[in-house]
Amino acid sequence: MATYANPAPAAVAAMPISATDVLLSEGVILLGAAVLFVMIFRRFGLGAVLGYLVAGALVGPQGLGLVGGAESKLAIAEIGIVLLLFLVGLELHPSRLWRLKRDIFALGGAQVVICGCMLTAIIFYTTGFTWGAAIALGLPLALSSTAQVLPGLKSSGRINSPFGEKVFSILLFQDLSIVPLITIVAALSRNPADAGGPPGWMMAAYTVGAIVGLVLAGRFILRPLLALVGRLGERELFVAVGLFTVLAAAALMHSLHLSTALGAFVAGVMLADSPYRHEIEADVEPFRSILLGLFFLAVGMVLDLRTVMANPLFVITMAAILVVTKAAIITGLARLFGMKWQPALGAGLLLSQGGEFGFVLFAQAQSALLIAPQAASLFSAIVTFSMATTPFLMLFARRFEFARPKDHDDLPGPEDAPRGSAIIVGYGRFGQTVAQMLMGHGFGVVLIDKKPAQIEVSSHFDMDVYYGDGTRIDLLHRAGADEARLIAFCIDDPSLDSRVLHPIAEAFPQAALMVRAFDRRQLLELKDMHLAGVVREVYESAVCMGVQAMQALGVPDEEVEEVERQYRENDAQRLALQTEHGSLLAAKDLMFRPGNAMRLLSRGDGEEA
Repeated sequence: MATYANPAPAAVAAMPISATDVLLSEGVILLGAAVLFVMIFRRFGLGAVLGYLVAGALVGPQGLGLVGGAESKLAIAEIGIVLLLFLVGLELHPSRLWRLKRDIFALGGAQVVICGCMLTAIIFYTTGFTWGAAIALGLPLALSSTAQVLPGLKSSGRINSPFGEKVFSILLFQDLSIVPLITIVAALSRNPADAGGPPGWMMAAYTVGAIVGLVLAGRFILRPLLALVGRLGERELFVAVGLFTVLAAAALMHSLHLSTALGAFVAGVMLADSPYRHEIEADVEPFRSILLGLFFLAVGMVLDLRTVMANPLFVITMAAILVVTKAAIITGLARLFGMKWQPALGAGLLLSQGGEFGFVLFAQAQSALLIAPQAASLFSAIVTFSMATTPFLMLFARRFEFARPKDHDDLPGPEDAPRGSAIIVGYGRFGQTVAQMLMGHGFGVVLIDKKPAQIEVSSHFDMDVYYGDGTRIDLLHRAGADEARLIAFCIDDPSLDSRVLHPIAEAFPQAALMVRAFDRRQLLELKDMHLAGVVREVYESAVCMGVQAMQALGVPDEEVEEVERQYRENDAQRLALQTEHGSLLAAKDLMFRPGNAMRLLSRGDGEEA
């Protein structure tokens, strides 16, 4: 009989280390370092990205050498950028994209071209690189960090503000420009292995064809699939379908030698008006956060610290030149496109750093034999140092962004307001009624409006209204929202949706939120919010006029009351079904129309009126 004995100690020592052992040990080290440094950097207001970069540099091969395989980890972690662009696409309804087309293509295009040409010229004339190398290094530096700027805009609720839309438009064009930048680097390549690659015109044709294919697949395959999953009600399937959508779109683009991030963005736009958008966003977001953090860890790991330490003055000087050059150019362009100089300077500071796609393009330039590995490490370090300035520049950018116009310097801000139980955002004809009813019961109310003319008129009635944009979290803090029991948004703004209100609800969980809705579409956009109240601005007045109209036509009072009751019931049923199906066409048979009014009124009693 065979006997099974424990292996000898020498045999155990000789056993190879399994992939599981490496994964577990390196995973513990990476996540531990990330948690520690992100907490430290967050504590000092420096942002999570810088914490990830420092953690990766410390534990990587060039630091303590605790973790290896930086390049392979970077390749995997690039999926984090893909997921980020997918979530960006989910935020963009096609109609909003069309509205922003001028800012995206004119402002964004001018920024990439002018910044890229200027930085290329600076590198060529100051470093001695060839024109090919200068182009391969200068053009990527024109791109800013979507991963740093966009989460900040979203968390503060500024993504839908005029300032946020300008910044977002520039970032979006930068992400779209990756395809032509890859084409330019490929055209300049001195690597014989790249000679068989597709020419630029073919890549452009591939791009258009892939985008059309993704749109058609989303409409005729993905939407019916999501509807089926929605009927099944399995949350795990939503997670699987969301990740499948992202990875399939990215894989298609990768197979065509195109930007995987662009494919994910198009996939997101396809689903932007889907009733399941919020469900998919909630399911994908955790994966995006983890993989994006791993991306910045890997970027820190691949930095050649010995090359950087050998040229510290060059790295710091070029990083400063990069930040100053981009800030100046973007500020000037923003002014040309209608922004006041203070918000324009804020946008310039916010977008002055290099971006994460620079690392990808530097690696491609190295593979194309346009730059040496040492140059790729140096310019990766320059991008990293410029990113390190972003948390500090964001503080200045916010001051400039929210600077009060000079002709409104005398308007009081909400920090001057006495604390109250309620905050009313918008003191027009709607907000005045809500505020005065609360005051009639003796509640303390803080009134906020961003229209100087309205504030001036209110002052004639001895009413203190404070100047500011009440959808900004920092302004609500100054208005005492941490202590308020109610925040009522009485502004006439159809774009006030869950994307704006979610951060506010998270920042002030003790306050009940109420919203004035423009129409049924806005109600559907707010369906995922736990609101204390939401009112369609003309609903009650329209019902009142309908009652008066029937009375003027001689309809008996009891019939008027019955029509009003039935209309309100039908409207409530329609709204519930529209919310469930995510379509305004749901339950349209409940509407009164010629020929069915009496049938609806007599429904259930078997008699015709």
